[in-house]
Amino acid sequence: MRTMPSHPMRYRSPGRCAGLLLTLMLATAPAAAQTLAQALEQAWQLHPQALAGSARNAQAAASIEAASSLTPGPATLSLGAASDRFHANQGQREWEVEMAVPLWLPGQKAAQSAEAASGQAQVVAQQHALRLQLAGELRTAWWAVAAARQARAQAQQRVDTAQALLANVQRRYRAGELARIDANLAQREVFAAQGALADSDAILLQAEQTYHALTGTAAPGQLDPEPPAVQDTPGQEHPLRAAASAALAQAQARVRSADATRRAAPELALRMVRDRGAAGQAYANTLGVKLTIPLSSGPLVRQAQSAALAELAQAQAEMDQVERKLALDAALARRHLEATQRQWNQAQQRLALDTDTLQLAEKAFALGETDLTALLRARSEALEAQALVGQQQVALMAARSRMHQTLGVLPK
Repeated sequence: MRTMPSHPMRYRSPGRCAGLLLTLMLATAPAAAQTLAQALEQAWQLHPQALAGSARNAQAAASIEAASSLTPGPATLSLGAASDRFHANQGQREWEVEMAVPLWLPGQKAAQSAEAASGQAQVVAQQHALRLQLAGELRTAWWAVAAARQARAQAQQRVDTAQALLANVQRRYRAGELARIDANLAQREVFAAQGALADSDAILLQAEQTYHALTGTAAPGQLDPEPPAVQDTPGQEHPLRAAASAALAQAQARVRSADATRRAAPELALRMVRDRGAAGQAYANTLGVKLTIPLSSGPLVRQAQSAALAELAQAQAEMDQVERKLALDAALARRHLEATQRQWNQAQQRLALDTDTLQLAEKAFALGETDLTALLRARSEALEAQALVGQQQVALMAARSRMHQTLGVLPK
């Protein structure tokens, strides 16, 4: 007869297991960023160019190491053997070993070292420019979420006030103070407000998904604005200007390297031969030195120089274009910021006026001096003015971020 164990087995319910799994997932999930700077760091960790940045830096470092070596390329080892076994078979044997190393051309090592150093600087500048570009995308997503939340809050307020008005109208309709058409109008306003709320929910979901795709986390509950810009023109350290300048320096270094490399690298070889004339004879050793100097090829030299000069012309044109674009973008962002500031001030003035009108309309409707249509119109205008103030406030903060982006200032 089998006895039951003194401690029965304990079974966890599926719901409890799911709760534990969810707790573990939340514990290992990255925390949501609370500032733009933290969000940028999270977005940068997910950016494909950032993931390849370490490999590009290693490649640039390897180029510098190669340009600093004693020879422009690796040494080569050649082995050879010869005998008369297959025709005379007199015992003639010959063994040959040759080691050859390429040599730098005059000025070539310095030119290639400068080209490698400029290439490494270009990699760093490009990383900074890509980080600024990502900051622009993140700023757009940040304020898109803020604008969507603002619109959603206004839509919810419209629903709440519409439902409160409907309750008041229905009470007065049942008391015989208002007509049935007024009750229908109030009910229609509730349906319209609920439809606008559903639309704002969809827009907010899309904005939050865009932000999540950039950072890998949800947007923070409070989206803080950036401080006002302390300058109004891009500085010399602007990442786009620095990247264009680094590309120009790289192109100039490549031209100098092409000028210094007018032929293939000469080659110095040390040759040792061990041979005998016939069987029974002693082997003799011979040492020799060989210098190989390739002749210059005019078409190949012109091809390399033309390619380098074309790259230099393109880099110079891109540098000039960046300078013009930075100046124009800064002026446009400054005017946009000033216009947004004026629009926000005007929206506040309109809100004060429409709020006063709404209060008067509510008093008149309560006293029976006006109909529901006038109250609904005043209420709609007041809600629209309030929504406009919220939208312009978010637009003003977004305009400040746009000014920072134009000036090349990363979130701090």
